[in-house]
Amino acid sequence: MSLAVLRSRALAGLAAPEVTVEVHLAAGLPSFTLVGLPDTEVKEARDRVRAAIQNCGFEFPQRRITVNLAPADLPKESGRFDLPIALGILVASGQVKAANLDEHEFAGELALSGDLRAVRGTLAMCAAIHCQAGSGGARAFVLPLESAPEAALIEGMNILPARTLLQVCAHLVGREILAPFAVSPAPTLAWYPDLAEVKGQAQAKRALEVAAAGGHSLLMSGPPGAGKSMLAQRLPGLMPPMTDAEALESAAVHSLAGSFTLAQWKQRPFRAPHHSASSAALVGGGGTPRPGEISLAHHGTLFLDELPEFQRGVLEALREPLESGLIHIARAARRAEFPARFQLVAAMNPCPCGWLGHASGKCRCTPDQVARYRGKLSGPLLDRIDLMLDVPAVAEADLAARGDGESSAIVRARVGAARQRQQRRQGKPNALLAPDEIDMHCLPDRDGAALLKRAMRQLGLTARAYHRILKVARTIADLADLAEGLPLSAAHVAEAVHYRRGLAN
Repeated sequence: MSLAVLRSRALAGLAAPEVTVEVHLAAGLPSFTLVGLPDTEVKEARDRVRAAIQNCGFEFPQRRITVNLAPADLPKESGRFDLPIALGILVASGQVKAANLDEHEFAGELALSGDLRAVRGTLAMCAAIHCQAGSGGARAFVLPLESAPEAALIEGMNILPARTLLQVCAHLVGREILAPFAVSPAPTLAWYPDLAEVKGQAQAKRALEVAAAGGHSLLMSGPPGAGKSMLAQRLPGLMPPMTDAEALESAAVHSLAGSFTLAQWKQRPFRAPHHSASSAALVGGGGTPRPGEISLAHHGTLFLDELPEFQRGVLEALREPLESGLIHIARAARRAEFPARFQLVAAMNPCPCGWLGHASGKCRCTPDQVARYRGKLSGPLLDRIDLMLDVPAVAEADLAARGDGESSAIVRARVGAARQRQQRRQGKPNALLAPDEIDMHCLPDRDGAALLKRAMRQLGLTARAYHRILKVARTIADLADLAEGLPLSAAHVAEAVHYRRGLAN
């Protein structure tokens, strides 16, 4: 048999389209040709496959070898095709007699010794194979042993892990069948920094609780050392535990980036890129699109410290994903879509030196310098942030006091109860409500409506800000356990309006 056909998977964003690996051996001068739009990593498979076949005791055919990765218009990248290419050569040359190739899919990078190395994107590939099960087309997935625990997160998968190329060959010829991998991930106890460690800042803690309860974005402004970073780091610990679906989506994104470990399972991501990060690093990109920080923060927190120090173009790129929860990356040859349902928490100083309004009077910034500094943040971006808060310096009395504030567990219980109300009422957090849903679930009473009308006129708020105030007020009411069907009170609206005034002075 001079032709062998095997199945594998490519990656296109979070999708994993099927790839047919066709290997043909023909007479002629010895050569090894790879076709089907392979990138450099795939082209280098020629040398890895040759060395692995020889070091496993097989003979590398001295014939004209052509490997086609179909479909031809789908770009192929990474070393995941090493294993199916090597097996195709061995089957086409008659050294491995396998009649059940179509019952398997293969992925794995080969070491020169023939050992199998882990590949990224395992979860995306497993999800695509699992989706075929509904149409009766699911196949067993042969992959490196290191990737098996990650693949086992998808329930119902027939995973066949192997350490070496030789083990896969022995399985295909029926000499030593690979045992299915069915070990479920051990339940992990999520650990986050405790809110009780933050001294003082009662108002900031309240805003953090509101942000966690409704999934709202938050911007904190205050002098150095006020505790803005400490507060941001404690937001994931206030959010409800991740559901299985959320955990799988988050793990799949990290798997694409090659950064997923089982220790991260059901841990809320917390991403804090440096302010020198480029637009591609933040939103994703590259010749072969990879997820950026906003996608790696999916179902978690994206913390941007020193917000005005980020390049303006980088910050403006956040506007679309803040609204849609998706990021679309378009390149000349590739297009990809990644999820980006993150919770934005940002921090900034009130002026270039950071001491504006401090009791020490150390600030010497002119009004023009302050205006220029704050002007680095565009109005459309600020309009998409739900809560804006001034975080003052911590008083000496608060610093000297014993840490007797509420723990994250106590606050998380209130947040969880509020989230459950939202799920029962509308099936989503308040931050994701559409305009028609706001009209249905966020109606204020007469006093609240009058207060909101005055705030709109005096603060010059936009229609988007109007809707965001109502969503925040709905979250405040949920935390207060307002009975279903009752309108939002003036107190709920007043607190929500207060959170739009953080940068007003």
